[in-house]
Order: sequence, then C-alpha cells, then structure tokens
Amino acid sequence: MDFNYTDEQNALRDTLTRFIAKDYGFEQRRALAKSAEGFSRAHWKQFAELGLLALPFHEDFGGMNGNAVDTMLVMEAFGRGLVLEPYLATVVVAGGLIRDAGSAAQKEAILPAVAGGELMLALAHYESGARYEVSRVDTAAKADGSGWKLSGAKAVVLGGGASDKLLVSAGTGKGLSLFLVDAKAPGVTVRSYMTQDGGRAAEIALSNVAVGADALVGPEGGALPLVERALDYGIAALCAEAVGIMAALDEATLEYLKTRKQFGQPIGRFQALQHRMVDMVIATEQARSMAMMAAVKADSPDAAERRRAISAAKAYIGQQARFVGQQAVQLHGGMGVVDELNVSHWFKRLTLIDLTFGNTDHHLGLFSDMLLAA
Repeated sequence: MDFNYTDEQNALRDTLTRFIAKDYGFEQRRALAKSAEGFSRAHWKQFAELGLLALPFHEDFGGMNGNAVDTMLVMEAFGRGLVLEPYLATVVVAGGLIRDAGSAAQKEAILPAVAGGELMLALAHYESGARYEVSRVDTAAKADGSGWKLSGAKAVVLGGGASDKLLVSAGTGKGLSLFLVDAKAPGVTVRSYMTQDGGRAAEIALSNVAVGADALVGPEGGALPLVERALDYGIAALCAEAVGIMAALDEATLEYLKTRKQFGQPIGRFQALQHRMVDMVIATEQARSMAMMAAVKADSPDAAERRRAISAAKAYIGQQARFVGQQAVQLHGGMGVVDELNVSHWFKRLTLIDLTFGNTDHHLGLFSDMLLAA
C-alpha cells in the first residue's frame, strides 16, 4: 500500500499550514474561546471558501469526494492550531451521517448548505450515565399521526450550542432510530457551556418535540450501525488531531530546551533531557502511524475490521498523547501550566480528546473483547 500523499493532499496540507500560521494565532484563539459563541463565523466562511466543509461529501451535493485520509490532514492541522470551530461535529460526524444514511431529499437539502458554510449540525446521541455505551439510549420517539414526538435528554453534545439542525437518536418500537430536528423547534432546550479545553458542548432536553415522517434518517430501528460508523469516523479524526498536537508539543519543547539556560548552558545539553525529548518524538511518530491506520480503515466496508482498528488506534494514541503531554509540561517546568503559554492548552485538548467517544480504557477493553471473539 502506498502511504505517500497525493499532490492534491500535499497542497491541502500546505494551505492549512499557511492558514494556521497566518490567521489562527494563539492569542487570537484565546480571545475566540472567551467570545459568546466560542469560535469565529468568519473562519467558518473561510473554511467553506477553502473547500474544507465540502471535503467528505459527494460532488453531486456540492462536495469534493474526499476520504478519511483527507480529513486526517485537516484535523492534524487543526490540532496544531487548536481550532475551535465545530468541524468535527458538523462535517465529520453529523455530516457523515447524512452522507451515509440520509435520503436523497435530505442530502440535497443539507449537504450543499453545510459545504457552503450556511448550516451547522450536531449529533445528539450520548446520554448521562451511558459511559460511552453507544447502544444505551433512553430518549424515546413515539408515533404521532404520520410523524413522531421525541422526549429525552442528551449530554455533552459537541457543537450543540451553534447547531442549526440536530441528529437525535431515539428508541422506537423497532429499535434505535435517528431523527433530524430543528435546534430551535418547540420543546427543544439547549444549554451551551465551555469545556475544559476551551471548546463548546451542550446539554439538550427534548419535550414532546414534534417532527414529520421525513425527519427519519435511515431505516426505523437501523440507527445503531450508522451511529457506530459515524463515531468511528469521528474517532479517526480525533486521532489525527491528537497527532497534530503532539507534533506541536514536540517542536515547542525542543525550542524551549534550546533557549532555557541553567548552569550557564541550554538545558537541552543535558543528556537526560535529550533522552526524554527523543522519547517524545518516537511516541509521536508511532501515534502518527496508528492515526494513518485508523484513517485508512475508517473507510473499510468490513465493520468488524474497522471497529477493531479504530479502537486500537484510540487506545494507543491516548496512551502516547498522555506521555507526550506530560513530558512537555514537565520539561517546561512551571511555564508548562500557565494559561498564557500554548503548552497547557495543547495538553488540556489532548486530555479532552482522550475522553471523547470513549477513553483509553474503554477502547482497550473493546479491542480486547474483539480479539477474544475473533
């Protein structure tokens, strides 16, 4: 298998590198995190102009026919820049669900609007107490004439506060189903809040929310494999984001070791610190290989193979990201935890990545179970 990037992928990576360096400085990012929405609508429009919002969709719906490796390149760059815009929530996860499971009418109505930066989406699936169990959903959808009424509560909905449309999972008489719900529909209550890494999530309550028959996404009772696939795409993207952060931490730490002086010389001359720096770089490169594997397997038609690879990558990268983050903080000393330095923000983001869509222990358990069952 050829793991070299295509010319188009290299051009995409170069474009993203320039964008992060020019338009997404650390101080600008800190200010955005404290703003009312927690991100920049202007940046979102730039993403649309660059084709990033159209990347994973079919060209028939305004997309660019990109794959999971293309998404990996975007997320790796976004990790370096600590990008706050809800790309993962809107484009990768919820947008991916519409791409894979939506009807022709739903795709036509939603995907071009997402690609153009006019519509934001969020998957409202996890619930309080579910502990990453994808199949555990208490929200219910009851038939109401030709439509449905939804009631329940969703927790930690990524990008939920900014979303225009929600993809809500709910149980029906036939099993778990997905529904497209207007975020401002009567009966929908959204409470947005800042997460520890500066991002945004929301708690969403639904009280007899009425939707039409055309709101059903995919077959009734057939949502579980669709949600699992979308979350696997999301996990592959998070793995790439983590690698971008780890590489940025390596570079920042190496520069600090070259400039910080003790006993009349840069601390990078001390062999013990050189060894720790080398261990960080090795961990990052190993994580990069796992992220590439996750991206390649994310498009696999074999669900068991895909899930096994994704869980292995999430567990391994979670371990390596913690190591790299902790080493970077320790080698920076007290400066490694101050809010004014990007190191602490990278470390917090790595911590939240580990907790998103299943932490290291959860995916290590899933991987072990799948190996035993094979």
